[in-house]
Amino acid sequence: MKRATAIVFFLFLFCCGLFAQVNDLQLARQFTTNGELQKALDIYQKLYKQDNDAYYSYYINGLLSLKKFDDAENITKKMSRKHPGDYQYSIALGRIYTQKGEPDKANTVYDDLIKNLPADQGVIANLATQFYQAENVDYAIKIFLQGRKLLHNDNLYSFELINLYRYKRDKPALTEEYLSFLPSNPAFITQAENTLSSLYEGTDDYNMLKVALFKRIQKDPQQTVYVDMLTWQFLQQKEFDQALNQALALNRRQNDDGTSIFDLCQTLVSNEAYETAVRGYAYIISKGKNGQLYIPAKIELINTKNLLITAGKYTQADLLSLEKDYTDLLNEFGKTSSTAFAMQRLAKLQAFKLHKLSEAQKLLEEAVAVPGIKPNLLNSCKLDLGDVCLMNNQPWEATLLYSQVETAYPNTSIGQDAKLRNAKLAYYTGDFNWAKGQLDVLKAATSQLIANDAINLSLLITDNLVADTSGNALKMYARADLQIFEEQPEKAVRVLDSIDVRYPGNSLSDDILMAKARILIQQKNYADAILPLKKIFDEHPFDLWADDAVFMLGDIYENHLAGKEQAKIYYQKIITDYPGSLWINEARKRFRSLRGDKPDAS
Repeated sequence: MKRATAIVFFLFLFCCGLFAQVNDLQLARQFTTNGELQKALDIYQKLYKQDNDAYYSYYINGLLSLKKFDDAENITKKMSRKHPGDYQYSIALGRIYTQKGEPDKANTVYDDLIKNLPADQGVIANLATQFYQAENVDYAIKIFLQGRKLLHNDNLYSFELINLYRYKRDKPALTEEYLSFLPSNPAFITQAENTLSSLYEGTDDYNMLKVALFKRIQKDPQQTVYVDMLTWQFLQQKEFDQALNQALALNRRQNDDGTSIFDLCQTLVSNEAYETAVRGYAYIISKGKNGQLYIPAKIELINTKNLLITAGKYTQADLLSLEKDYTDLLNEFGKTSSTAFAMQRLAKLQAFKLHKLSEAQKLLEEAVAVPGIKPNLLNSCKLDLGDVCLMNNQPWEATLLYSQVETAYPNTSIGQDAKLRNAKLAYYTGDFNWAKGQLDVLKAATSQLIANDAINLSLLITDNLVADTSGNALKMYARADLQIFEEQPEKAVRVLDSIDVRYPGNSLSDDILMAKARILIQQKNYADAILPLKKIFDEHPFDLWADDAVFMLGDIYENHLAGKEQAKIYYQKIITDYPGSLWINEARKRFRSLRGDKPDAS
C-alpha cells in the first residue's frame, strides 16, 4: 500500500512538473511575441537545464535571437558530443557559424557531413530533410546528389530534387532533372510541362529546353517522351509548323492511328494556326478510310478550312469551294448522327455567307430529324434553324423553335440563349416592350456574355423610347441590326444612313456609330473600324456604348493591328474612366498580361 501511494505521489509530482514546463513554455513564447527576448531566454535556459534534448531548439533559437553566438556554439558542441550520431546538432552548428558571420566554418561542418555520409538511403533522405527544414536548400540538394553517388543510382530522390529545384527556381537544374526523370515516368509529362511553364519567363528559357531536348534525342532517338516535350516546347513558342513536324515524325515512326496528331490539330485550331491544322488533318486522312479517325478528321479538316477562310478576307469562290467540301462529305458518308455536325456547319455557311436561305433551312430541318443525334447538337441545330426561319421571314416558326429549347432547358445556358434569341426576335420585329421584359430577366443570366447582351439591348430600347415614344427611328435601327446579323452589310449601311434623314434629331447617333463599327469588324476591316469607335467615346463619353468602344479598340489593337502599347492605353482607360464597366475584369486581365505580369501560379 505504501509503495502504491509512493508511485501515485511520484506521478503527481511528475505531472505537476510537466504542467509547469508547459506553462513556462507558453509564457516564454508570449515574451518572444512581445519582444521581451531576454525574459524568454531565461525561461528557455531553465527548461533546457531540466531537459536538454526536449528544449535544446528553443534555447538555441533564444540565444541566436540575442546574438549570443559563443554560448550557442558551446552548448551545441556539447550536445553533438552527447549524441554523436544525431546530425541535427551539426546542422545547427553550421547555422550558428552562418549567423555569426563565419560561412567558411559553416561550410566546413556541412562538407564534413557530406564526406562522412553513410550509404544508407533512409539516413541520406533524413539528413537532406533536416537541411531543408533549416532553410539550407543548397546543402539539401548536395546531400541528395551525394547519396546518388554513394548508392550508385542516378534515379534516386528525383521527386525530392524536382521540388527543391522548383523551390529555388533553378530552371536549368529543374529542366535536366525532369528530362532524366521522364523516360521511366512518362505519365508525369503533363506535370513537367505545367511546372516548367510556371517557371519559364520567355524565349531564352524555352530555347534552353529545346537545346537540352535535341541533345537527349541525339543520344536516345527512340525515346518518344523527348519528342512529345519538343512538340510542346514549339507550341509554347507558337512555332506551330515545327510542332506539327515533330509530331508527324514521331507518328510515322510509331505508325499508330494518329490520335496524338488529331489532338494536336485541335490545339492548333484553338491557337488559330489553321493552315498548320489543315496539314495535320490531311495527314490523318491520308492514312486511309479504315482508320477510326478518318471521318472525324475529314469533318474537322473542312471545319478548319471554314475557319481559315472566314477568319480573313475571302472571295465568293472560296465560299463555294468550302460548300462543295461539305457537300462531298455528306454525299460520301450520308446524313447521320455522325455527320450532323457537318450538316449544321454547311447550313450556317449557306445561310450567313452564301445567303441560300431555303437550302440552309431544308438542311437544318433534316439535321433536327436525324435519328440518334446528340441532345446538345439537336438543340443547337434548332436554334440555328430558328435563326434561318427569322431571316426567311418566318418569325412564328422561329419563335416556336426558340421556345421549344427554352422550355426544355430552363435556367441553363442553352435555355437562356434561346430566351435571348426570342427577345431579339421581338426587338427586330418592333415589339420593344415584350423584348425588354425578356431582356430584363436575362440580366441575371449565368452566362456573362448573355447577361451583357441583355443589359446592352435593354438599355438601348429604354434610352431611345424615352426620347421617341413612337419608336419609329428605333424600328429602322432594329431592321439594320437584323441585316448586320444576316451579314448583309450594304443593306444595313443604307438603312443606318437613312435614319437621320427620316427622323432628324433622333437619339441614335452613338448607336449608329457602333453599328457601323460592328459592320467593319464583321468585314475584317479593322483599321477603318477605329474611327467610329473613337467618335463614340469622344462625342458620347457617358452614353451606352462608350466603354464598349474603348474595350473594342483595345482588342483591335492587341489582336489585329499589332499595337500592344495602344491596346494597353485603351485597357487602362477602361480601368480608370469606366470602373463600373462590364469589361472591367477582362480589361484588367489583358492590361496586366500586356504589361508582362506573370499569372499567379496555381
